[in-house]
Amino acid sequence: MSRLHSLKRGQKARIRAFHGDSSMEEALREIGFAEGDEVELLERGLVNGSPLSIRLDRTILALRKSEAACIEIEAD
Repeated sequence: MSRLHSLKRGQKARIRAFHGDSSMEEALREIGFAEGDEVELLERGLVNGSPLSIRLDRTILALRKSEAACIEIEAD
């Protein structure tokens, strides 16, 4: 079971599930994450690799590593 924060730069994956408390799942869904969506890690921040720059379909978002750790993925 892989999580979004474990992707390598340029690697793509599909979202399988959400883990963590319900408020975190709700927040991720509100900004557009859903099961089956394709995601790609574009960049990592300089400080501890956070934030993460993520392409979600055609949108680019920044996530904290702790937020990305709540998203289970299946790598392509």
